Amino acid sequence: MEVPSVMPKSQPSPLEQHRRRNRVDFSEAPEVKPVVVTKSAAKAGAAPKTTKVKRTLSREDEKLLNTILSSEQDFIDSPAFYEADAKKKIYDEAPEIPKPDTTWYHPVMDDLSGRTRTIKHAQQVILTGAQEKVLFHQFNYARYRIWKLQQEIWTTPSRKPTPEQAEDVLRWFRISDLIREQIANTNLALVLAMAKRTRMSEVDFADLVSEGNMALLRAVDKFDAGRGYKFSTYACRAILKAFSRQGMKLSKYRQRFPTDFDPKLERSNYLETKRTSFEKDAAEEVKRIVIENRAELTEVERTVIEHRFGLEHGQESEKPMTLEQVGQIIGVTKERVRQIQNKAMEKIRLELEANFLGNKKAKEAMEAAAAALGEVAQPTLEELLSRN
Repeated sequence: MEVPSVMPKSQPSPLEQHRRRNRVDFSEAPEVKPVVVTKSAAKAGAAPKTTKVKRTLSREDEKLLNTILSSEQDFIDSPAFYEADAKKKIYDEAPEIPKPDTTWYHPVMDDLSGRTRTIKHAQQVILTGAQEKVLFHQFNYARYRIWKLQQEIWTTPSRKPTPEQAEDVLRWFRISDLIREQIANTNLALVLAMAKRTRMSEVDFADLVSEGNMALLRAVDKFDAGRGYKFSTYACRAILKAFSRQGMKLSKYRQRFPTDFDPKLERSNYLETKRTSFEKDAAEEVKRIVIENRAELTEVERTVIEHRFGLEHGQESEKPMTLEQVGQIIGVTKERVRQIQNKAMEKIRLELEANFLGNKKAKEAMEAAAAALGEVAQPTLEELLSRN
């Protein structure tokens, strides 16, 4: 059986080289064992007989054949398949279809580098509707022949293919696989363009491109060129649906397996709420320190703090007094009132750190520093008290 000429000869791809290494070439002539002719047979004029060597499939071909025969082959039917000399018209008389060059296709590398390589015009292959129809007719006719062979095999009692049938099944499968690969490679740029146009923040770009390529292959299997539409019109919709399914799948996964709290990824006021709650507790503790005089304030220092921050007799006044107003009450200048206030606030701060924050060593160190430096201003205490 002759193999139809599907594509022009070119340098085989690495994938095709691997396929050739792992298959049996049935197109070769069968090997012949030499037979010794006896003298009696030679005198009688008998022609020497040859014995054909039975060719066996490789292990990879056996697995492939079993996979093909495990399920019914799907294909898009066409009236052209049933015409006289259909194979000759579909393959031999078909115009030559240009093959794509995929050396430029490195989508993940482009994404990491942040730049996109431009495709040379000579490398771009944009097929017309007529050219696409030729390719899809060749692709589906090969699948139709596989389906027809399956029906013949399954009608036999053994449901096992003969060597000739096994040869035909594998041959037509490889023809369909090569044409499918050519159609997919021609439309790789379509997947890349759709992935860049519909970027999803929650989906990795490489996963998006991979899902788009799988959708492209499924679209090749299901496209009916006889309806007169361009393949890109059908494939774009299939690719977008695949992107949508991928996003929904990831969303459901994250709902089931949520990540830990991360302020960089989550919009939350957790830190602000925690800080506000801590400051409120600290302010309440400062009030108790002043009211109970746990910081050992003098009578003048306690009077200044109570009037300055509205804490007379443990109750908040309507309005805190100024330095000048407090100075008039105790009979000193406002500058002296500021000095007394700062000294009292330093004592309160040390008491707060020692008992509320649990830093007694800091209290001893700060007491020594305060004794050496004198009066130290602490505006943070004003902020704490002004919040309540």
